[in-house]
Amino acid sequence: MCTLGAVTDESMTLTVKLSSPTTMSSSSLTPLTSLRVSQYQIPKFNFYPNTSIQHRPLLIYHECFPNPSPSAIESHLLSRGVVVPQWRYTMYKVSHFHSTTHEVLCIVSGRAKLCFGGEENPGRVEIVAGQGDVFIVPAGVAHRLLEETESSFLMVGSYPVGKDWDMCYGKADEKDKIKKIKDLEWFNTDPIYGSEGPVLHV
Repeated sequence: MCTLGAVTDESMTLTVKLSSPTTMSSSSLTPLTSLRVSQYQIPKFNFYPNTSIQHRPLLIYHECFPNPSPSAIESHLLSRGVVVPQWRYTMYKVSHFHSTTHEVLCIVSGRAKLCFGGEENPGRVEIVAGQGDVFIVPAGVAHRLLEETESSFLMVGSYPVGKDWDMCYGKADEKDKIKKIKDLEWFNTDPIYGSEGPVLHV
């Protein structure tokens, strides 16, 4: 989960109750033929494994949802049946990663500068995320909020069906958790586009 505040276990318990679904038709998505996709391999840095274990890239679907709302995004994700929306919030201001699951972040509103890979990593990726963007963050990839460039930056955070997220901070005592990342299954269906999505071709 990506939250904002002090690094405490208590702060990780925030899960926003999802409202009643609103239907989003496939016409509300940017067509695959027009979708701009970016992908990044991010090198290991200290105890941030990043993409060095499974070699699955950080994926960004730019302006995937042209007119997003939280409920419409959640409904669309649930209709695909690949991931389950679990929260609505901003992104945590401390670099962290998940060792138990991959993560899908859909930007509902606002703009923010995000960092992937660890802020001191020479191979890090810094990018301004905006409304409608989707980030598919592989397990092990460190990420954090650097700066909100527009107020009301809001994301829907989702995880593959049956997976629970943990919080890791690049510490030496997390080595055993990191070792388990290699056994995580990658997506066999794209959480946004289904059988034709970019996640299937990396």
